[in-house]
Amino acid sequence: MSQNIYILGGHQTDFAANWTRNDKSLFDLFSDSILRALEKTRLDAKDIEVGHVGNFVAELFTGQGMLGGFFGHVHPDFSGMPSSRHEGACASGSLAILAAMADIESGRYDLACVAGVELMRNVPGQQAADNLGAAIYVGEEGQTAQYIWPAMFSDLAEEYDRRYGLKYDHLSEISRINFENARRNPNAQARGWEFGNRSFTEDDEQNPVIEGWMRRQDCGQVTDGAAVVFLASENKAREYAKQHGLSLDNIARIKGWGHTTAPMKMQTKLDESAGQDYVLPWTRKAITDAYARADIAGPEALDAIETHDCFSVTEYMAIEHFGITAPGEAWKAIEDGRIGFAGSIPVNPSGGLIGMGHPVGATGVRMVLDATKQVTETAGDYQVDGARNVGTFNVGGSGTTNCSFV
Repeated sequence: MSQNIYILGGHQTDFAANWTRNDKSLFDLFSDSILRALEKTRLDAKDIEVGHVGNFVAELFTGQGMLGGFFGHVHPDFSGMPSSRHEGACASGSLAILAAMADIESGRYDLACVAGVELMRNVPGQQAADNLGAAIYVGEEGQTAQYIWPAMFSDLAEEYDRRYGLKYDHLSEISRINFENARRNPNAQARGWEFGNRSFTEDDEQNPVIEGWMRRQDCGQVTDGAAVVFLASENKAREYAKQHGLSLDNIARIKGWGHTTAPMKMQTKLDESAGQDYVLPWTRKAITDAYARADIAGPEALDAIETHDCFSVTEYMAIEHFGITAPGEAWKAIEDGRIGFAGSIPVNPSGGLIGMGHPVGATGVRMVLDATKQVTETAGDYQVDGARNVGTFNVGGSGTTNCSFV
């Protein structure tokens, strides 16, 4: 890290809301989240120097591109402010954060607004699945699947089973934990959901198969939502702290980051990792690069993790790639309870993508916002006691775009 990047706060929308059903548009989602974030942080629009937007497929869901142009309609003081949109499938929000960090580190700007946004519940489920399929290698994989992403991550589960052995009970326990965590989160999409006695088993009625290994409860949610964070240079953060009677030490900062891009095709990734310990080595490198830049040795220095659980097997993979267990041994952290809310390294105390929800372009920003809440002790009922260092991992595609922050 060439300099400290501070997080002055932000806002996320209620991920349970269906904005189309409430006669609200993509712009309404974008505008509401930014205005609420300004209000919460007591920042003025005129003070924001640059804007970055994370979004995956607004063109397919709404027909709308050019999202940076929305800023000037949110507040007149944003008119003329430079802005950019960033796309990396489900990691779009993290790429927007990385771009804002680079702006600050270069000295171009001192205060950036990063907004992640996706409106996805305005189309039928099959259409949503087809839209999200734009992040595979189109025409080269997934042709026989009805639901592309459950099928792709079922292939990952199949590879785990081939290399190390895999029990469905361990995947379902990840889902159960994340749905339970979501009950504590007032913004979680599934906070009020109820489940049957066999909802987390291989029961074809209460937990039907979607594709291969992936059953209903293994899948992240189709969600409308937005998340916003404000990133600042140390000088700007110091000024902000003085203005609001805060200590700079009590403002969250990004200590480290990692970013890698693997080949798009799932089978190419698996072929490249053949004979290696880690199934997705570029995921592992993104996380260990974040550790190195944060000057920490590994997960023993973390108090919690917000990770990408678009499917239960994605979190299973992440448990190992964070180094919580050795490769092939994620099941140990599930069985001994260490990833639970009261465990030694809680994973997804927010509820994750399975319980919290997954508005694709917003997820990376939401993770960093939740990490900020944890280290500033403002996470409410899902606060992890004593959290000082939180890691995140956000992935786009089938392990293609990998982003991690500490």
